[in-house]
Amino acid sequence: MREIIRLEPVFKEMVWGGNRMREYFGYEIPGEDTGEAWVVSAHPQGDCRISGGSFAGKSLSWLWKNHRELFGNTEGEEFPLLVKFIDAREDLSIQVHPDDAYAKTHENGARGKTECWYILDCEPGADIIVGHRAGTKEEMRQLMEENRWQDFLKVRPIRPGDFFQIPPGTVHAIRQGTLLIEIQQNSAVTYRMYDYGRMPGGKPRELHLAQALDVVRCPHEDGAGERTTSHGEGYDKEFLVSCPFYTVEKYDIQGSMEMEQDQPFLIASVIGGEGSIDGCPVKKGCCFILPAGYGRFRMEGDLSVVTAHI
Repeated sequence: MREIIRLEPVFKEMVWGGNRMREYFGYEIPGEDTGEAWVVSAHPQGDCRISGGSFAGKSLSWLWKNHRELFGNTEGEEFPLLVKFIDAREDLSIQVHPDDAYAKTHENGARGKTECWYILDCEPGADIIVGHRAGTKEEMRQLMEENRWQDFLKVRPIRPGDFFQIPPGTVHAIRQGTLLIEIQQNSAVTYRMYDYGRMPGGKPRELHLAQALDVVRCPHEDGAGERTTSHGEGYDKEFLVSCPFYTVEKYDIQGSMEMEQDQPFLIASVIGGEGSIDGCPVKKGCCFILPAGYGRFRMEGDLSVVTAHI
């Protein structure tokens, strides 16, 4: 089918969220604590609606269930990926995600969660947490019990354009002043380890220390490999990561670019600038899917696009 599947974001208000997506993307956000925009999602907690075209008004989960041919007849009960924009006005909790095997056993058959982050914007001096310093589970338990989080956590400075792969078992936290795009498995399983004593609504948020101790990898190993860049006529292409769940690349287009959509489906998120795809206008914040069999397409303008496919 030669039809672009455009999606409407699902917004999530969070205790740590802000309002930057209003100005940065031009989104009509629901409030001043909007932490997430689920821009490509078929998850039950945030199922995107299709905007325009043959399937206007239908949900992405409906399309996956009823027109699997548009996704290359990919197997599985659920659409496999989820893409979010995240605006952290305050620090997110220290957390970790399980892998598929642990989640299937302990979370009613759910998927685990592998994810990756591309930093879109951040305040000067911003940082992020990826990994920890404990050599063993016993050392980790002791540091947690003694609230020695500064000794335990690996804090890394960030700037726009940084990229992180977060495999299951990786201790992590997005910190204040950060705006990023996240590509992940279609899962919402999160084990919260520490939440700074916050009391939203007068009650602390639930922690999941036993599960976290089960799934955190000791010692920590970084997940991302080497980023590589190639150049074509009118564009630069950067390979960011490939793992069993997704491949993520970034394109910076200055003028025009043609490429073949030969994947089961291709997710594209415009993270900067504006232009068009096959004559249809797109701008920063637009997210869409090119279905199986779409074939060759042209993107024109001055824009940056992050793509993901399985």
